[in-house]
This record gives sequence, C-alpha cells and structure tokens, in this order.
Amino acid sequence: MKLTVALLFALALHAADPVRVRLVTGGHNHDPEFYLPFINEPRMAVSVEPHPKAYQGNPKNIDVLVLYDMTKVSDPKTREWLKAYVESGKGLVVLHHAICSFEDWEWWGDEVVGARYLNTPSRGLPPSTFFHDLELDMQVVKKHPVTSGTDNFHIHDETYKGMWFAKNLDLLVTTKHEKGDGPIAWLGPSKTNRVVVLQGGHDKQAHLNPNWQRLVKNAILWSAQRDTAAR
Repeated sequence: MKLTVALLFALALHAADPVRVRLVTGGHNHDPEFYLPFINEPRMAVSVEPHPKAYQGNPKNIDVLVLYDMTKVSDPKTREWLKAYVESGKGLVVLHHAICSFEDWEWWGDEVVGARYLNTPSRGLPPSTFFHDLELDMQVVKKHPVTSGTDNFHIHDETYKGMWFAKNLDLLVTTKHEKGDGPIAWLGPSKTNRVVVLQGGHDKQAHLNPNWQRLVKNAILWSAQRDTAAR
C-alpha cells in the first residue's frame, strides 16, 4: 500500500526521544485506517517498511518492530535477522495476519509468538480457519500496562479458529465467541525480549475502534519499556 504525503508527514511528527518503530507491511492487503494509531502520536517515530526491505538493516536503529505483514515461508536471511533482533532484547508487536507468518519456523511460533496459525495440518491438528464480520465481545482478563485504559469492549472484527497455542500463555484479552479460540491479546513466551500479540485488527471497522487503537499503542510502548499512561 502506498502512503499519501500527508500520512507520511503525520507519521513523522514526534517529540524528543520517541520510540523508534519499524512497521512492517506486505503480503496482505489492508485499509488505510490501519495507520490511525500511529498518526499524530508524538511518542513514536514510525517508519513503514514493506517487503522486501523489511528485515534488513541495522536493528540497533529500531526500538520496536511491529509486524502487520504475512509471509508464510521464512528464508535463511530473514530468520537470521529476526533471531538477532529478538535476542537483542528489543520490543516486538505481532498484529493480526502476521500471526500467520513463518509456519515453517517452529522457533518463531513456539518461543516468540506463542501461537501458530496452521495453513496445513500440523501437530495432529487440522488447518486453522477464519471468520469475517463478527460482532465480538472482548473481556480484559488481566490488568497490565498493555490493557491500561481499556475495559471490556465490543468490536466488529475477524477471528481465527483452530490455532495451536503454547501452554501457559500470559493472556490479556479473550473472547467467548464460538467462532474464536479464546485468546485475543497475550504476551509472547520469549525470554529475551518483550513480545505482545494482538489477534484482532482485520479491517477499517476494527481499526476505527478506539479500544483496538489503544491496545496497539500500549503494546508498542510497553514492549519499548515506556510509560503507557494516556496522554
């Protein structure tokens, strides 16, 4: 997706010492409303990096990597770059269809994201499925900086069903909808850095929801070890 000049300018507005965010896109269409959490947000300096340059360059220039791309198969260079990034202790936020990436890379799903969307049968489970245009009631199940300022809420969004999840995930938000697995927001199991995963965020109806926007901002700030208090 090409960003307008006005949107790029808005993304560039930031205060002193902002969180340096690399926002990765590619492999899946998305609505321009997706960028709303990043516009006129002075606590973040955001660069949008679509494929194929997303996983290149010096990771020292990044505080938080935000993934909203979908790349089903990993390659050796991408694996090397991402593994070095995770082990460097920098923040990572995985949004919606980015959960579906790298099904062939067990370390990524098992030890970083804590979940795997199964495009093919795996681990004794059938392929995962998805359901568009659902009215979902979300329950905030843990008080945490990522959920700060967010209570139980309603959203029009998409769910995934039949995913594999790591045991004992640190759940933040769940849903009881029959077409969802339950977990909606959680902390990844990585022991070397802060990882937040948000399953929602399919289209503009979700992107316009202030609760979704708040969770995205909080996830980025917390993973960067910054204050998430509303401003």
